[in-house]
Amino acid sequence: MYFYSMLFKSVVGQENLKKHLIDEVNNEKVSHAQLFLGQPGYGTLPLAIAFVQYLFCENKGDNDSCGECPSCRKVEKLEHPDLHFSFPTVQVISKVTNPLLGEWREQIKENAYFNLNNWLTKIDPKERKPIISVHESQQIIKKLTLKSFEGGYKVMIIWMAEEMNPQCANKLLKILEEPPAKTLFILVAKSQEYILQTILSRTQIVNVPRLGWNDITDYLKTEKGISSTDSIAGRVEGDLIEAVELAEHTDEKDANYLSFIQLMRVCYKKNVLDMIKWAEEISSTSKENQKQFLKYALHMFRQSILRNYTGDVITRVSDDEDAFLGNFAQFITGNNIISMTAAFSDSHYHIERNANSKILFTNLCFQVMRHIHHA
Repeated sequence: MYFYSMLFKSVVGQENLKKHLIDEVNNEKVSHAQLFLGQPGYGTLPLAIAFVQYLFCENKGDNDSCGECPSCRKVEKLEHPDLHFSFPTVQVISKVTNPLLGEWREQIKENAYFNLNNWLTKIDPKERKPIISVHESQQIIKKLTLKSFEGGYKVMIIWMAEEMNPQCANKLLKILEEPPAKTLFILVAKSQEYILQTILSRTQIVNVPRLGWNDITDYLKTEKGISSTDSIAGRVEGDLIEAVELAEHTDEKDANYLSFIQLMRVCYKKNVLDMIKWAEEISSTSKENQKQFLKYALHMFRQSILRNYTGDVITRVSDDEDAFLGNFAQFITGNNIISMTAAFSDSHYHIERNANSKILFTNLCFQVMRHIHHA
């Protein structure tokens, strides 16, 4: 339970942002509605909880909450009466968050770094799409119109705020613009693309940047006991959740490597039957596996370009990957890198939005076949 303390010091990296949030509290300039924007693996939720604990703390230090006062202990247990959570739920299981608060607390105590897929796996074996519905907005308003139990701030953390449907978002507009005294909204989201502009205009955006390479490697070495971390940290673009998943699932990491080699070979040879077979095989895997593969391919393209232009001085790959890139990197150049990365990035975008994976990967094969011969 590494993150169970809910202290700033338990949040990986983000030192500048921690200082900013502490100064905000100490200077009494806490904006009533804030949007913590960044991938879950950057630490958006742990930062939000540590911020609230510092806000509630009765014996604040210069750099962190005390962790020992009654308020800190209540936040640690996720049982502070003035700290409320809202999060996506599968509507056929529960239309509101209250019945799932037990599972929510368990998830955070197990590991506060988790994404929507991790949460969905915990609450629904069928992995149906979760949302924050208009029923939940009614509960949010009800909770925040009540008087503060301890006479200070009332805080509502809305996790994965982009999952609010329009009816829910519209119902919250008034309370976001004119909240009761000492009411703080913290919206946590990985993208603002699907948040209504009227919601965005009422919040102060706090951009949570990706974690540094050293933050990732230090965590994997210290907390996971993994010595060979360069290849993992180089692939995950500052996302701690992805780093841990890669470290714990080496078989999937190897599968992506082998699948990438196979794709590049059949496309280079213009073997259409094998290309279609490859597309069928990867489309039979889970959506998460497909997304991981596409991210892995983008990583290999970046490493190819680095190898070509830096003489492999700053590439971060395993020994097997390095040996493969020794021959492959010459096929990724300034002539095709933009079109190649666009093809894989677009595919990732459409997979996230439930595109037909067999059609998508078949089309991707033909794009790769064209681009790889334009090096």
